[in-house]
Amino acid sequence: MTIIRQEDFITSISDALQFISYYHPLDFIRALTAAYEKEESPAAKDAMAQILINSRMCAEGKRPICQDTGIVTVFLRVGMDVRWDAELDVTAMVNAGVRQAYLDPDNVLRASILSDPAGKRINTKDNTPAVIHMELVAGDKVEVEVAAKGGGSEAKAKFVMLNPADSIVDWVMKTVPTMGAGWCPPGILGIGIGGTAEKAMILAKQACMQDIDIQDLLARGPENALEALRLELYEKVNALGIGAQGLGGLTTVLDVKILDYPTHAANLPVALIPNCAATRHTHFVLDGSGPALFTPPSLSDWPQITQQTGSAKRVNLDTLSKADVADWQPGETLLLSGTLLTGRDAAHKRIVDLLASGAGLPEGVDFNNRFIYYVGPVDAVRDEVVGPAGPTTATRMDGFTETVLAQTGLLGMIGKAERGPLAIAAIKKHQAVYLIAVGGAAFLVSKAIRKSRIVAFPDLGMEAIHEFVVEDMPVTVAVDSRGVSIHETAPKLWQSRIGKIPVVVE
Repeated sequence: MTIIRQEDFITSISDALQFISYYHPLDFIRALTAAYEKEESPAAKDAMAQILINSRMCAEGKRPICQDTGIVTVFLRVGMDVRWDAELDVTAMVNAGVRQAYLDPDNVLRASILSDPAGKRINTKDNTPAVIHMELVAGDKVEVEVAAKGGGSEAKAKFVMLNPADSIVDWVMKTVPTMGAGWCPPGILGIGIGGTAEKAMILAKQACMQDIDIQDLLARGPENALEALRLELYEKVNALGIGAQGLGGLTTVLDVKILDYPTHAANLPVALIPNCAATRHTHFVLDGSGPALFTPPSLSDWPQITQQTGSAKRVNLDTLSKADVADWQPGETLLLSGTLLTGRDAAHKRIVDLLASGAGLPEGVDFNNRFIYYVGPVDAVRDEVVGPAGPTTATRMDGFTETVLAQTGLLGMIGKAERGPLAIAAIKKHQAVYLIAVGGAAFLVSKAIRKSRIVAFPDLGMEAIHEFVVEDMPVTVAVDSRGVSIHETAPKLWQSRIGKIPVVVE
């Protein structure tokens, strides 16, 4: 009989979450490096370079890979011969470990979890509670899988109840383009097939946590129907040409992982959950000998890459006008220096409400001829100006865009992924621009921020409006002042170049 001590279990959960916050899984680093080396799209190659550079910086500095440090998901397999030396129940112990990890003063992790989700949406301040899946199994050990899943990729989860004769491949190929780039490709597609609706979703989440091995499978060939399905989807999804960050390119997915379960004769449940470029998960086993130990990868496992900015245009944010941004072209690389403001969902809602009431913007908030950066940074530690501060998904602000552009004099926006039709129409109408920073390069971006202060809505925590002073912050023009979007043009171009899927001309 194995005795698991409460302290060992809590410490293991906490250490695992700290570990995965700054160490990419080694299989991901190897797969992304291989994709980077073969990539032919300059924009996608630069995005992958930034992700790899950021990853190494985080490993060296022990700081989060992404500012969105995720919602914690834990899968537990508890042996029936295990005894607990504990005062707390298992769920409470998991949440104690999460709390300890996210409040660690040496590496503060952003608390993103809100209680009362359909009501007041109040931040719990410590990223609890976790989502826990637990089963009792034979044996005398506790097996634990821990993941910290970012909201941007989780928001792109999809589910369908197909008819048994329907094609899973057809559904995936129809669905992936609708996901846009908000899930920060290149990453992994986790697919769950069978069971019931909720079982398929759980399978898809578990599939995301498997090792990347598609190149091995390509080399040896499939041995069963699921492996053949993986290979078919891997080839066809990459042939869509979506590419890194949706900028067009050869690699959209690094692997397609599939788990299945027996299902009812009348049903074919299929779930799809993407894992982003900040994939974070690990597995450990407790056998009563003490807390789990996590071995850091060697820095030699990361490629030696330097960011190429020689062709980038340097921009002074403090002197820009509409005439200046009118010449910017989709896909153009810029290095921003000067002052910008930040704001996410909650801040935009308050801004729009204030404008509607006639109250005007808070003191210190002036968007005239300014840029707003869609970001919720991690708290700073030690001598940092700000913690990791990568972009959040811009489409969540689409509904506010017309009002903000029309009433504040805002010149442009910075976020990640594509904009929807409403936002693009507003950008074109007001001759504004939309720029993207690389999702999954949060620590790298934060190093361009020289000063930071909160100027409005401090009660919103990470969603407060900050004023950043930046120097050479790397961005790409995604939507120009004429409303041309690189996320619409580039994937079509690369899909045509790859030539495996006919491009539909509208």
